[in-house]
Amino acid sequence: MHINEVKRKAKELDINTYRMKKQEMIQAIQQAENNIPCFGTERVDYCYEDRCLWRKDCVSSNHNARVELL
Repeated sequence: MHINEVKRKAKELDINTYRMKKQEMIQAIQQAENNIPCFGTERVDYCYEDRCLWRKDCVSSNHNARVELL
């Protein structure tokens, strides 16, 4: 999801995104929606939330982070 879409969703939930990175914004949105703030964490290894709005970005960001470690 594009950063502007994330910011718009955060604004709808009255989340101040000033100086927040994308991962922090998404976790704040998850928390505001009473979900586990797990975006970008190792939880993706055993997450089966296929209908999660953030899943595609989460999986790809974790994959990219692992590649950087190699």
